[in-house]
Amino acid sequence: MHPLLHGCLVFLILLASSAAPGAQTFRVATYNVENYLDRPTETRRVTKSPEAKARVRESIRTLKPDIIALQEIGSVSALLELRDSLKAEGLDLPHWELAGGFDTNIHVAILSRFPFVARRPHTNATFLLSGRRFRTSRGFAEVDVRINPNYTLTVITAHLKSQRPIPEADEAEMRLEEAKILRGIVDKRLAANPNANIIVLGDFNSTKDTPPIRTLLGRGSTRLIDTRPAEKNGDNAPPPNPNWDPRNITWTHHYGVEDTYSRIDYILISPGLAREWVKEETYVLAIPNWGVASDHRPLVATFHAADR
Repeated sequence: MHPLLHGCLVFLILLASSAAPGAQTFRVATYNVENYLDRPTETRRVTKSPEAKARVRESIRTLKPDIIALQEIGSVSALLELRDSLKAEGLDLPHWELAGGFDTNIHVAILSRFPFVARRPHTNATFLLSGRRFRTSRGFAEVDVRINPNYTLTVITAHLKSQRPIPEADEAEMRLEEAKILRGIVDKRLAANPNANIIVLGDFNSTKDTPPIRTLLGRGSTRLIDTRPAEKNGDNAPPPNPNWDPRNITWTHHYGVEDTYSRIDYILISPGLAREWVKEETYVLAIPNWGVASDHRPLVATFHAADR
């Protein structure tokens, strides 16, 4: 090769490598894996079948997340079995966190390709309702993730109270109180750093414009942004009313009793993180026989790994 051409080639390689950190992106997903148990419990007697586990792993591998929040994970051993099985199939997410609450059967968890630099599990938060004190159903997992030497992300995952009635209190009021606690955690982080990169995600058991979601979003300069992932099926028509969302397909959960489909799983982001959000790479996974894995569908959002 001519020396001049060689020198030009070396320069281009160095230029590309120096630009790589600024161009790096990462994916964050959330997935309610529906009773991912490796042993029966008193209230959940059916363990996850091998077929369902395989479909869960296939769904996760399809998303290729760098960080994934999980809901309805059983014990630590169930989480580590999933982590190790994913690694054997080519997706290595070695760092993990698991947090529980009043419900000791299922937990929330986080798997990550990147290391954690801080862990703040919220397992004993309580609230008063009608003169009685209650503990949050599943607790919240919160970690700070070091994406690269210059970029850190706070990940908070939750699984708010289900819509199933219980005799002790109104389930909707309980869910709202849990949302208030979760929003309080977000407010504390943003008070310390208004530009903090924060992602709040999980199964909130609430549809849009309900009190829990309005509470979590907040208002004003600290209002969270709803990324509203949708299927990547080509739908791009504008809404008939500018005040409405588009009519693309965003449902994340199927409720078999009523045969209804609704969006109750969310990826919410802080104003600081919104500047790095890659909207066109944010979506709900749509694959055949998705329901073999779970009654929920996973969703993923993509971000640039540099503050903007």
